[in-house]
Amino acid sequence: MVQRPIGMSQFEFSVLSSLRAVQLARGCTPRVATGSKLTVIAQMEVAAGKVVRSDVALPTP
Repeated sequence: MVQRPIGMSQFEFSVLSSLRAVQLARGCTPRVATGSKLTVIAQMEVAAGKVVRSDVALPTP
């Protein structure tokens, strides 16, 4: 089990990890060296701070 960073909620960790896992499944290069499953790699990247949330406002139509 991968430990989430201190100060990050469980919801934020799971959502961010799942979005990153989708990116990895589409062919993005992992940012941590490991031979684990994509979901675990995504969790390890978030826990290591290699993937962070971006607070970008979406344009309104």
